[in-house]
Amino acid sequence: MIDTYEIEATIFEGGEPVEPPTVTLREWETRRLELTRWQAGRLQDTPWLSVTPDPEDGYWIVTAKQWVGGFTLDELRVIVRPKINPQNLFLLLEVGLPPDAWLPEAMEYAETDDLLSALISFFARTAETTIARGHYHSYRHEEADLLALRGRLDFQRQFRRGGLLVPMACSYDDFTADVAENRYLKAAMRQATRVAGVPLEDRRRLMRLLVALEDVADVPVDADDIDRINFTRLNDHYLPVIRLARLILANLTLQDQHGDTIASAFMLDMNNLFERFVTERLRAELSGRLEVEGQARSSLDTGRRVSIRPDLEFKRHGVRVGVADIKYKLRDTDETSVSTDTSEPASPSYAGSEVWASNADYYQLLAYATALDHLTGTLIYCVDASQDQNGGTETATGLPTTEVGTGRMAQLAHSMIEVKNAGKELHVVGIDLSSSPNDIQQQIATLADHLEATTQTAPQPT
Repeated sequence: MIDTYEIEATIFEGGEPVEPPTVTLREWETRRLELTRWQAGRLQDTPWLSVTPDPEDGYWIVTAKQWVGGFTLDELRVIVRPKINPQNLFLLLEVGLPPDAWLPEAMEYAETDDLLSALISFFARTAETTIARGHYHSYRHEEADLLALRGRLDFQRQFRRGGLLVPMACSYDDFTADVAENRYLKAAMRQATRVAGVPLEDRRRLMRLLVALEDVADVPVDADDIDRINFTRLNDHYLPVIRLARLILANLTLQDQHGDTIASAFMLDMNNLFERFVTERLRAELSGRLEVEGQARSSLDTGRRVSIRPDLEFKRHGVRVGVADIKYKLRDTDETSVSTDTSEPASPSYAGSEVWASNADYYQLLAYATALDHLTGTLIYCVDASQDQNGGTETATGLPTTEVGTGRMAQLAHSMIEVKNAGKELHVVGIDLSSSPNDIQQQIATLADHLEATTQTAPQPT
């Protein structure tokens, strides 16, 4: 699930809106800021920052976490930028469109830092293109009391009326546009129009789309219900815009107000984005080769007292054959700034074409492989090949490539250890998110080949 929060924000001074002062951070960056004690306390109460006192009175040490986006709180605007480029941030949303589809919004975000506005623009354009192909209609079962028979008579309900002939208790299937897919779209459009700062062109586009969906009911919807939509060849053209709608609907969950200042936030959890992106891409790449199961619950012990939930398990012909865990943790390896936040384990080390995990991540993967009786396990990290192991910038723009068949496939950053007295091999691979979208897809394809190959020695069905 992608964790996001959003509400509108305005600061008023003399009856006119005033832009609050802005602080811009990068993921996991630490800055020394001058704040009031109230501001520091309010920032510490958010899940997005770590705030600790500085020795000098009136100053505080503020550390960004894995959340990116922006929020306004107590007359202070905080923007957290991702370490990956904006185009790849939209790529991680995994909406199912080609990379050039979101290029205008990615450029807008790169220039303005307004992630929410860029996302709504992308949603509005995608929704317009989708609905231009025609409203999706489907049959929906209805039960109603009518003056004339429609469909079939519901005898059980009709007999309860003591012999009355009309109205008739009818049961029928109605071919209508008032279906779940359109209801979710309409709800997301209404939410988007309530957001401050949406460009006028996009607001007009959304209003036109709302008019086009006037026959669709306005009903409360839950973003999590979208995951239960079954996509087929009849409605698969709705998939990209539905995924964006889910993101919009999941935003409006945080509401906070103090005095004349309304707090605002739109923050994306990069950990969840990367995990979801890798999972969905691997499902597509491994289709027909391995079944990919995400977040399956199991237990570490025979008494089932200690639960485990690896990010990925792989099946071949219904038999579980491998396990993998996904870690984002895109932090500077030479980071020397002070932070008291210990919620995030140490980052992996990366040098050249090798990537090595932290001890805690090795231990976790070994526990998964042992408890689930797998011979191998794989840790999937996010790495930045434009940074060397000392934090400097390399001249290379991505990982090396190697010839595979008639094309070029990205060579993953990779390492492997063999655990003593256990017969387990633990692999660590890195996906370079500083690459182009096409390069990233090649890396995913190479990762899928690796996962298929390392599960060949696992027990096979008899």
